Amino acid sequence: MRDKPSVLFVCVHNAGRSQMAAGWLRHLAGDSVEVRSAGSEPADQINPVAVQAMREAGIDITEQTPARLSWDAAEASDVIVTMGCGDACPVFPGKRYEDWQLTDPAGQSIDVVREVRDEIRSRVLALLDELRR
Repeated sequence: MRDKPSVLFVCVHNAGRSQMAAGWLRHLAGDSVEVRSAGSEPADQINPVAVQAMREAGIDITEQTPARLSWDAAEASDVIVTMGCGDACPVFPGKRYEDWQLTDPAGQSIDVVREVRDEIRSRVLALLDELRR
């Protein structure tokens, strides 16, 4: 492992779950962890309800842009966390994988997205705890 661990969050559109997870990890870990996020079929923009839910938690993800998952990003990551992309998320040998079963925030109400946001926060905290050991 390099000086600091690297985590890649992957979902289909890279517009909701993976962006919220990346936002939480950046917020909670500071610069102690390298954070990436990507999608197998990136959307044009981040889900505005996800942006709103994160803003309520004091985290601004408006500067982020959905990105296509690349071999290089996966290759450079120590941990790859997939979220609901199933077979669309490629598997890279030798990487540590976690698959987080989370409701897709697309088309959901702010109340549902807040629940997803809070669930992601607790999972990110657990992951960060493991990375620090």
